[in-house]
Amino acid sequence: MQNDFSKGKVSKIILIQTIPLLFAQLIQLLYNVIDRIYIGHLPEIGSMALTGIGIVFPLTTLIGAFTQLYSSGATPLFSMARGEKNDEKANHILSQCTTLIVMTSILLMILCYIFKKPILYAFGASDESYYYANQYLNIYLLGTLFSMFSTGLNGMINAQGYPKIGMYTILIGAILNILLDPIFIFLFHMGIQGAAFATVISQFISFLWVLYFFMDSKKTYRIQRKYLKPQWFYIKKILSLGLSGFIVMATNCSVQIICNQTLTLYGGDLYVGIMTIINSVREILSVPVQALGSGCQPVNGYNYGAKQYKRVKEGIRFNVKVGIIYTFIAWILVITFPKLLMSIFTTDETILSYGPRSLNIYFIGFCFMAFQFCGQSTFQALGCAKRAIFFSLLRKAIIVIPLTIYLPTIMGIDGVFWAEPVSNLIGGLACFITMYFSLYKKLPE
Repeated sequence: MQNDFSKGKVSKIILIQTIPLLFAQLIQLLYNVIDRIYIGHLPEIGSMALTGIGIVFPLTTLIGAFTQLYSSGATPLFSMARGEKNDEKANHILSQCTTLIVMTSILLMILCYIFKKPILYAFGASDESYYYANQYLNIYLLGTLFSMFSTGLNGMINAQGYPKIGMYTILIGAILNILLDPIFIFLFHMGIQGAAFATVISQFISFLWVLYFFMDSKKTYRIQRKYLKPQWFYIKKILSLGLSGFIVMATNCSVQIICNQTLTLYGGDLYVGIMTIINSVREILSVPVQALGSGCQPVNGYNYGAKQYKRVKEGIRFNVKVGIIYTFIAWILVITFPKLLMSIFTTDETILSYGPRSLNIYFIGFCFMAFQFCGQSTFQALGCAKRAIFFSLLRKAIIVIPLTIYLPTIMGIDGVFWAEPVSNLIGGLACFITMYFSLYKKLPE
C-alpha cells in the first residue's frame, strides 16, 4: 500500500511528514503576518492600522476555529480508515468534510457582514481603530470559503503521505500574497484595503489548487458527488473528534476578545497594538512545535489503526522530546532579542519602548507549551475526543480568561500578559501527565 506508516523508523517518518508541514505552516503565516509587517510600517497611520488588524483577529480566529473543527475531526478519522484499508470509508469522510466546510463558510460570511459593526465594537474597537478594522474586514470576508476549503482539506492531502503537495497549497498562496501586498498597498495606494485584497486573491488560488487535487479521477481519495449529501453518522464522528480543535481556537477567540477589552480599559489602543505584535511573534515561534504535532498525528493514527502500538509510543516520545528542546531555544531567543523581534512589525518608538517588557512576560514558561501540544495531538490522533476537549477548555477557558480579567486588577496592565505563562504551566503539565498515565502507559508493547 502506498505510504505505509507502519514500516521504517518512526522518527524518520515523522520528520518526513513534519518538515514539509513546518515549511508550509511558516509560509501560511505569511498570509497574515506579511500584511501586519507592511501595515505596521505605513507612514503616520501604521500603529493605528495595526491596532485595527488586532481588533479583527478574534473574528478571523473564529473562522479558523470552524475550519479546525472539521479538519482536525476528519483528518484522524481519514488516517485510521487508511490504516484499516477501508478506502470507501475514507472517501466518505473526505466528502462529508467538504460539505461541512462549504455550508459553514457561506453562513459565516453572511452573518459577519450583517453584524459586523456591533461585533467589532464588542471586540474592543474604539472609534478610531474601528475605521481601519472595518476597511480590512469588508474585503477579507470575501475569501472565507477559499480560506476554509484550502486549509480544511489540506490535512487530508498530508495524511495520504503527500506533505509536499500540502506544502505547495500554502506556498502558492503565500508567495502570491508577498508579491501582491506591496503592489496593492503602496503602488495602488490602497493601504489596509490593499492588504485584504492581496490575501483574498492568494486564498482563491490555493483553493483552486486543493480543489483540483481532490477532483482528480485518478486519485484513490477524491471528492465524490454521491458522498456529498450530509450523513449524520459521519458528521457526528467528525464533530466529536474535531470539537477539541474547535474549542482551542474558539477559546483563543474569546481570549483575544477579553484581552482587547481589558487592554483598551487599562492601556488604550497602544497596548492592543502591542498585543497584535506579540500574537504575531507567538504564531511564528509556535509553528515548529505545531508542525511536529501535525506530523505525528497521521503517523500515530495510522499505526494505532494498524495495531502497531509500540510505534505509537515511539511517536509520542519523539514528539515531546523535540518539542521541549525547541520551545526552550525559542524562549531564550525572545528574552535575548525582544526589541529586535518587535521592530520587524513596527518602527513606532512608543510601541518599541513599552512592548519588549510585555513580550518577555508573555513568553515566560513557553517551553511548557510542548507538553500541551504533545498531549493534545496524541489525544486527537488516537480518537480520544473527550479528553482532548477537556484539556482544550482547561488551559484557555478555565485558566486564561479568568486570569486575564482578574490579574490586571492587582497588577495593572502587566496582568494581561502574565495570564499566558500561568496557563502554559498548569494546563500544559496537566494535559501531558494525563495523556501519559491514561493512554501512553496503557498501550500494549
